[in-house]
Amino acid sequence: MHYLKRVQQGIDYVEAHLDTEIELSDVAKAAGLSQWHFQRVFRALTNETLKTYIRSRRFAKALDQLLATKLPILDIALAAGYETQESFTRAFKLCFRLTPGQYRVFGNRSLFVKKVELDVDYLRHIHRNVSLVPEVYEQRAMQLVGVRTLFYGLDSEKNNLAKKLPPLWASFLARLAEVPHAVPGVCYGVVSPVRESSDQLQYFAAIEVSHRAELPVGMLALDVPGARYARFCHQGPANGIDNTVNYIYSSWLLNSGTWHAGGVDLEVYDSRYHPTLDTSLMHYAIPIG
Repeated sequence: MHYLKRVQQGIDYVEAHLDTEIELSDVAKAAGLSQWHFQRVFRALTNETLKTYIRSRRFAKALDQLLATKLPILDIALAAGYETQESFTRAFKLCFRLTPGQYRVFGNRSLFVKKVELDVDYLRHIHRNVSLVPEVYEQRAMQLVGVRTLFYGLDSEKNNLAKKLPPLWASFLARLAEVPHAVPGVCYGVVSPVRESSDQLQYFAAIEVSHRAELPVGMLALDVPGARYARFCHQGPANGIDNTVNYIYSSWLLNSGTWHAGGVDLEVYDSRYHPTLDTSLMHYAIPIG
């Protein structure tokens, strides 16, 4: 099934369950994707997290109920996922600068948060200036050694990527000479979900080794299986990598006729990389099937 239809199935699931507790893993399951994969694609398409979208759609339904029904505000608040009328009112006022009661009296349908509709024109709109074509290649199996951290990515409301990854790389590069039998010239960032039904990710800053030896204190070994990958160039400072990843997971992946094969994503850093220069070059690769 085309990726776009899968994502739309997830959105349709949200719409059908606005009055119940929605688990992010169930939305992804309705789309036939892993939670991390669905959240990554969803954010690439809409520029908002899945959890934020669910909250906004519940607000939209609450706005409709305030104007079109005589339901008590408490009932509307509970259906929107709030435990009390007071907590709903605080959130409502913060968002719209009106209390629910004031909105019911004055009304303003321009506040409605509309359901996202995904189509090819929408994809072209958000990426109209991008024309990346990947190199598709067979990645050989690798033995890596490095350091690991857990983090939440840009597709999560708990995003702490900027706090976690730079110090991880700084600590690893300072100890690079400690890694026995390292293959020089290239370092790897390895990204994967911690588990199937979680938006928490794990990230390895690592280097390939020709064969295993005793690991330096605090470092871990990681095997990357051989697989077919699509590798994209990213030129410019490292802090712009999310634009490249968004393109990969939305415009390219959704229209490529391939799918994410479920393995680890790879960031590839060689001598052409510099963290801040416009001339810097690195690669981001995803496993495809």
